[in-house]
Amino acid sequence: MVDLKPVFTELKLIMEPFGALLDIKKNGPDELYVDTRHIQKNRKPLFFGAVQVKKSYVSYHLMPVYVRPELLESASEELKGRMQGKSCFNFSSIEPRLFKELAVLTRGGFRKLQGARIRLVGIPGAFASRPRACRGPDKARQSM
Repeated sequence: MVDLKPVFTELKLIMEPFGALLDIKKNGPDELYVDTRHIQKNRKPLFFGAVQVKKSYVSYHLMPVYVRPELLESASEELKGRMQGKSCFNFSSIEPRLFKELAVLTRGGFRKLQGARIRLVGIPGAFASRPRACRGPDKARQSM
């Protein structure tokens, strides 16, 4: 069985700085889960991303690419090939070039949140400009 701990550690290093600016919900040995402080109509925070150890791979979830698919326009085909669904990337080994690309993508997603004026922790004056929330994929795109 492949040791996924080093893969998780590297991917966690990409997500963790954004968690410090947003809201870390879980930070354990096999999961990092990050929300924004933006509360949706369903009274739940807007999900930003997560890193999770699964049985044979590590998942890197990045919600901004789901609500803003144009973020993927500059992504390499190799990185897109790692996608499962619309916002999840799976890895079973450390891939420095793809991890660097994923870090750039994560930073771009964070900037999109800032541009949408989603309320962010530690950034004074940055509040949600639209109080309506996500109720599904189409509404999620409209709310950012």
